[in-house]
Amino acid sequence: MIGQTWLPHGTVYGVLLNFRREWTLWAPKMSEPPYQAPPQAPVLYVKTRNTFSAAGAAAPVPGPVQLGATLGLIVGAGHRGPLPGVAGCVLLDDLSLPHDSYYRPAIRQRNRDGFLVCGQPVAPLTPAQLAALQIAVRLNGALVQRVDLCALMRDAATLLADVSAFMTLQPGDVLMLGTDCLADGGRPLACAGDRIEISAPGFAPLCHALIEEPA
Repeated sequence: MIGQTWLPHGTVYGVLLNFRREWTLWAPKMSEPPYQAPPQAPVLYVKTRNTFSAAGAAAPVPGPVQLGATLGLIVGAGHRGPLPGVAGCVLLDDLSLPHDSYYRPAIRQRNRDGFLVCGQPVAPLTPAQLAALQIAVRLNGALVQRVDLCALMRDAATLLADVSAFMTLQPGDVLMLGTDCLADGGRPLACAGDRIEISAPGFAPLCHALIEEPA
């Protein structure tokens, strides 16, 4: 996994509502139609291969996009490190067009070309290291968000176990831990021409740009 650039070799799964702040904001709506109850299992979505882009890339955007700084767990066969079955960890920017609902798959918003920018993997972190990790998000040099992994609804080990209870993760797959919202429930917005840097202790900074999508 060490090298100039890295892209996932398997399927990349994202998880919704895995930070306490966003869960709390959405809790009053969870008992409304169509579901009428809070989700009992992780709420997953897939980032398709066309979304993968390497650090340093310029992602094409049709307008404002939400930044989604997150950590991905890279699945590996037979790994018995601090998180069994995890071969490494990687910073990711899970970009999305703004949207209001979790009730319909946001494919058009999340699965555009270049909408998952991938950093450089490192060796697996221990559960304690993950819980203490803070991800900083900078837009054109200004700090716009801090993502604290101690605020996860399901920590890395619990999320892995809960997902593995109903599906088999394959070597090379990536399970993202989720993206956090701001205090108002939104996410940092960026536009064509902006430069983004996502950083965390022990990781090379994930830097990329946004450009205007061709008409």
